[in-house]
Amino acid sequence: QVQMVESGGGVVQAGGSLRLSCVASGRTLINVDMGWYRQAPGKEREFVAMTRWSLRGYNSEYAHSAKDRFTISRDNAGNATYLEMNSLKPRDTAIYYCDVHVPGPVPVNYWGQGTQVTVSS
Repeated sequence: QVQMVESGGGVVQAGGSLRLSCVASGRTLINVDMGWYRQAPGKEREFVAMTRWSLRGYNSEYAHSAKDRFTISRDNAGNATYLEMNSLKPRDTAIYYCDVHVPGPVPVNYWGQGTQVTVSS
C-alpha cells in the first residue's frame, strides 16, 4: 500500500501561482511514476503532469493545458513530487489529485485525497 499526503492548494487570483506537494510512503517509490490529475465540478478527471521513471532518470510529461505554465519535479529519493503552477486561470479550478503509478504486468494506481485549487477572476 502507498499513502500520500497532499498540500498546497488554496484560493488565488487569476495570474497567480501555487505550489502543490505530494509526499508518499509505504513502499519503494524510486522506480514508479508520480504525478497529478485534476477534476473540475461536473467533469471527468484529467491528466495534468507526470514524472515517469526510467533507467536514465525521471522524464516529465504535461497535458497541453499545463505546458509552459506548470512545472513538475521529483525529489532525489523519489517519494515526493511537486507541481509549480504559474499564470493560473479560472479554468484551472479543480481538485488536484496526486497519483502514484506502479508499472508492471499488472499496473496499480494509488490516489491521494485531493487538494482544492480555486482561481478567481
